[in-house]
Amino acid sequence: MGIADKAENAKDDLTGKAKEAAGNVSGDNDLENEGKADQFTSAVKDAGEKAKDAASNIKDKLT
Repeated sequence: MGIADKAENAKDDLTGKAKEAAGNVSGDNDLENEGKADQFTSAVKDAGEKAKDAASNIKDKLT
């Protein structure tokens, strides 16, 4: 996983947490749910990047 990907995922996660908190405080359920969705998307992207890294490491060990 590249540094840019890690930074992008961290930014998306923080943005999601901020939206969730703002929605919670203001009572805006749509904003709160949007924040949760952003965090979930970030987690999925992070898991995908980790899987690619693991596959690359296995490939490197086999060659």
